[in-house]
Amino acid sequence: MRRRLQVTIALFLLFAVQLLCSLFFVWDIIAGVLGLRREPLSWETRELIEMGASVGLVLGVTLGAVLLARALLRNREMEGRLRQVSGAFAVVLEERFVQWGLTRSERDVAWFTIKGLSIAEIARLRGTSEGTVKAHSNAIYRKAGVTGRTQLLSVFIEELMEPQPPQAPSPKIASVPTGERTARAVKPAPAAAALKPAVKLARPDAKA
Repeated sequence: MRRRLQVTIALFLLFAVQLLCSLFFVWDIIAGVLGLRREPLSWETRELIEMGASVGLVLGVTLGAVLLARALLRNREMEGRLRQVSGAFAVVLEERFVQWGLTRSERDVAWFTIKGLSIAEIARLRGTSEGTVKAHSNAIYRKAGVTGRTQLLSVFIEELMEPQPPQAPSPKIASVPTGERTARAVKPAPAAAALKPAVKLARPDAKA
């Protein structure tokens, strides 16, 4: 925002300089022709004015070239975005046609209908009668669950404008240091003496 304001001020100043210089040269010509000038300007003043006019002219040409280059670049970017949107719209159309189970003829009629062609124009392009096109149109509306051309187009527009659901972040697994992981894996099992108390069986002495 601040940079845009600075650019606007610079453009305004450049325009003001060019306007003043232009008015001076026009007045100089008119005053010379009509004899309205009483005292001639000093050569220092005239040189300064001519230098200012030259600088303003050069800056104006340079700025115009920069603005033209930016406009062409922006136009190219907009054309690229428009191609992307057109490609996405075509993908949505094909997905819906498959979902609705349209035949090849019905798909052609649906394409022409969405493009805004009338029934007579569609019939002329496809080389069929208007009754056939009307039948295909009715079948398309019935399968799509709409009542006319406007609702058919709104189905695709709403799908393109619908925001994508945010993706849930993948759960993070806490990393365990390699040394600790190895120690856990190689942890010795408890001794058998600690698990079971030692039991001593006393044998009676055998008498001969």
